[in-house]
Amino acid sequence: MNDQIVSFDDEKLILVDENDNVLGYETKDVCHNGDGLLHRAFSIFIFNSQGELLLQQRSQDKRLWGLFWSNTCCSHPRKGETYEEATRRRLQEELGLAAPLKFLFKFQYQARFKDVGSENELCAVYVGKTDEPPAVNPNEIAAIRYISPEDLEKEMQAHPAQFTPWFKMEWERIRREFWPEIKKMISAR
Repeated sequence: MNDQIVSFDDEKLILVDENDNVLGYETKDVCHNGDGLLHRAFSIFIFNSQGELLLQQRSQDKRLWGLFWSNTCCSHPRKGETYEEATRRRLQEELGLAAPLKFLFKFQYQARFKDVGSENELCAVYVGKTDEPPAVNPNEIAAIRYISPEDLEKEMQAHPAQFTPWFKMEWERIRREFWPEIKKMISAR
């Protein structure tokens, strides 16, 4: 069972400027208060050999966007951690998966969740492929499912409010700028 506690309000995140220069460190809790403090984050998109994307529904215990559908995995590098170390760690902690990841792009966004707090992130987006069965950590994830890109786009158009804001922004850019590259990765043996 993959049920260890892996998120902590007092874990130190990396504060950055818009060019990803490190400015200091602050707790995850403080980083997400009010309008949020700009900090490093990452999003991972894992596909299977059939070209389906692994989606996760965030745990209801998440402070921001609990029970919303999102990309495979997203989190933050902690103080002293590189993006590569953090992505490997978190993919294992949330889903029990290991997969080679390819960096696609970074982007900055801010999104407020009700009066609870905000994401204010410089987010690095990665893509990978595996057919290994996930081992879901229920402290982080309420549900998972695989979905074809076409069905995902129909669902996003019909029910946009069910998806996290960063996921919608990332997916649109992935489809617009990186789709041929991702299709090649999916079809490779």
